Amino acid sequence: MMKTAIVYYSMSGNTKYVAGKVAAAAGADLVEIAPEKKFPAKGLRKFLVGGRSAVTGATPALMPYEFRPEEYDRVVLAAPVWASSPAPPMNTFIRDNGEGLRGKKIALILCFKGGGGDKAAEKVKKLLGIDSFEAEMTLVDPKKNAGYDVDKQIAGFVKKITE
Repeated sequence: MMKTAIVYYSMSGNTKYVAGKVAAAAGADLVEIAPEKKFPAKGLRKFLVGGRSAVTGATPALMPYEFRPEEYDRVVLAAPVWASSPAPPMNTFIRDNGEGLRGKKIALILCFKGGGGDKAAEKVKKLLGIDSFEAEMTLVDPKKNAGYDVDKQIAGFVKKITE
């Protein structure tokens, strides 16, 4: 059986919510990444600082986390979308683990309130140097919109990564 890690960053809890549901259904390990210096979580500063960091492709220093790529066959990356880009902590994770991720099955989960999921997914592919993901899921505000539709999307994603 393939061993799967779900590596996620979550600011408002949406990505954490989805990563937890996918991990539970797929029997995957959860690896949370977080920046050493938290991004502003509300108000105008949230959009100015977070948006600027996302647009510039910032790679903030991360808090220590446990992840050994050689232990996994598949890695699911899960992040919020900020300004049509993956949230900056994911950029750092990919930069720091790019070599270890080579040759793995890679899937992607993106959560957002606005849009830009397609552009963010393309940026992640470019960072990884790959053409496509094993599976891909984008969810709009999944905690707020929790219910049948979100659960159905998650179940479909889990099926793709566990077959």
